[in-house]
Amino acid sequence: QVQLVESGGGVVQAGDSLRLSCVASGRPLDNLDMGWFRQAPEKEREFVAAITWKGNTIFGESPKLRFTVSRDIAKNTGYLQMNSLIPGDTAVYYCAAGIPLPPSAAMSGWHSKVQAYEYWGQGSQVTVSS
Repeated sequence: QVQLVESGGGVVQAGDSLRLSCVASGRPLDNLDMGWFRQAPEKEREFVAAITWKGNTIFGESPKLRFTVSRDIAKNTGYLQMNSLIPGDTAVYYCAAGIPLPPSAAMSGWHSKVQAYEYWGQGSQVTVSS
């Protein structure tokens, strides 16, 4: 069983940066795919970014070039660095983890799908004011 604990959300102003952390327990991160999603009120959960068990990174369309994703294997922690935040980034952000996808699924873009992840963090509210 994998557990994910998120931290780092908050209220910031447009243009600020914020880093979310996601500590995993129960399985090492180099044996997990980790994804980041966000959900704004009355909207569907949206893919933000992912880092595979190999360390490859994948990004969704909306925050591309402003967000980066990384991990610290020694701390078993994943990070979502968000720069140049805009009010449209306001949402609850979730980290998620799953058993590494087979190559065929990975190449088909399955890292961007909610169904690819078995484990979810509790969510962190990020609010960006203008």
